[in-house]
Amino acid sequence: MFIYGSNLGFLLLIPMIIFAMYAQSKVTRTFNKYLRVPNSRNLSGYETARKILDAHGLYDVPIEKVGGHLSDHYDPRTRTVRLSEAVYSGRSVASSSVGAHEVGHALQHAEGYVPLKLRSLLAPAAQFGSKYMIFLIFMGFIFNILQLIDLGILFFSLALLFQIVTLPVEFNASLRAIDNLHHMALVGQEDLAGSNAVLKAAAMTYVAAAAVSAAQLFRFILLRNARR
Repeated sequence: MFIYGSNLGFLLLIPMIIFAMYAQSKVTRTFNKYLRVPNSRNLSGYETARKILDAHGLYDVPIEKVGGHLSDHYDPRTRTVRLSEAVYSGRSVASSSVGAHEVGHALQHAEGYVPLKLRSLLAPAAQFGSKYMIFLIFMGFIFNILQLIDLGILFFSLALLFQIVTLPVEFNASLRAIDNLHHMALVGQEDLAGSNAVLKAAAMTYVAAAAVSAAQLFRFILLRNARR
């Protein structure tokens, strides 16, 4: 039974890992492609983000430049939009799209968007669980202590729940981005297809990450049950 559970879980995990690798490759290729396509309005990612924030009355939300590649994010603790160099200063379709997406999170925060609130509540438990879950699970298997395995699986479940709640948060931010880019004419009509491509590729990475975690959790549950 232990061998069967191990093999079944591993066989399920493999295609999810392949999917995640494809998704990561896809977002990198798509982002780099549209990073070379100029925004027909000649707006930088910073200018795009600032215009959307100001149009919604969020004058007090700062935009900061950060290092790294695809490191763009919104920090709800400080209500700050942070953009990587390529997005902050770039005047490409990709730069405008990512800048608008991160502002989408600021709009969610300002409106009290429920999934964002839930994600913020889950974040501490998910971060704690992500740090210790694998250690607890493997220690439980090594010493055959089911309580440790169960605790690790609980932490893993919290981390997965965080990833699942993240999905509507990211999808909604992208929808807001496209809506603002279009209705505020921050990109040309010919740019919208590229914006959609960039944001859909980015969303796929979140789906893939959740799928890998779900498959890994299922595998651990199978292995745990085989130890009974």
